Amino acid sequence: MKSKVLLFGATGTIGRAVFDELNRRGVDVICVLRAGSTSKLPQNASYLEADVTDVASLNSLFEHHRFDAVISCMASRNGAPTDAWTVDYQANSSALAAAKNAGVRQFILLSAICVQKPRLAFQHAKLAFEKELIDSGVTYSIVRPTAYFKSLSGQIKRVQAGKPFLVFGDGLLTACKPISNGDLARYIVSCLDDPAKQNKILPIGGPGLEITPLDQVAMLEEVVGRKVKVREVPIALMNAIIGMLSVAGLFSAKARDRANYARIGHYYATESMLVWDAEARRYDADATPEFGTETLKEHYEAVLSGDARADLGEHAIFAH
Repeated sequence: MKSKVLLFGATGTIGRAVFDELNRRGVDVICVLRAGSTSKLPQNASYLEADVTDVASLNSLFEHHRFDAVISCMASRNGAPTDAWTVDYQANSSALAAAKNAGVRQFILLSAICVQKPRLAFQHAKLAFEKELIDSGVTYSIVRPTAYFKSLSGQIKRVQAGKPFLVFGDGLLTACKPISNGDLARYIVSCLDDPAKQNKILPIGGPGLEITPLDQVAMLEEVVGRKVKVREVPIALMNAIIGMLSVAGLFSAKARDRANYARIGHYYATESMLVWDAEARRYDADATPEFGTETLKEHYEAVLSGDARADLGEHAIFAH
């Protein structure tokens, strides 16, 4: 195992899990905190502050520390074009440049499986950096997870309140192999010393068969012990909303942001988070690698039992 790692994005859900896994394995890890950030790092984390979009600022991180590898879990918070290109591309690009300047030879990137069919700004930004990393000469691992448990938990409160579970179309339009925070963190950290995971793009899902929104409903029914109502939301309605917001966005920045958010929602409502077979023009669950032991049903059970460690997402369809 590498002796010292610089971790970007440790204030996020997956970044925190990666920090915990590095600690569990006895790796010396230092986190990067954006200058002036009010986000909280994991408890007892060692950290250095820097402007993550500025190479000169990041160069200073390496002046008194020698790192064997960089792990980046940085990602745009909202997927808006400006934020996406600032974080998903520029911040990662600056981190890579500073790491190369310091002679760091390994860079592990948390990306997303949705970049296979890019239509949104954050997807194009991620792909731009992926290419830069591949061409850099640094040993790389690009991890593209499927949906997170958090992204499939946003409707639990609705179910608890007796409200219907919302599905898009007939509830069978999409599928995924969701992966837990802990399993994903273990996979990411394993890239440090597993040659089979180096200099590769790595799509990864959790254990078991693919899961549709209606499968989620069935799981929740089993956990809560009662029938869960389902309400179908027509995709045509989402298209109409996007159209109206796009027109309003010509005159209002707020409407423009909402239109972008609606487009992201539409993407996740209509595209599966599985490996895309470009030749066959279909998503392939069998070709989507599996890792770990934690299941979505177990996560639902933890959330509904009040386990404070369970991560409850606010938006059921956004998983980038």
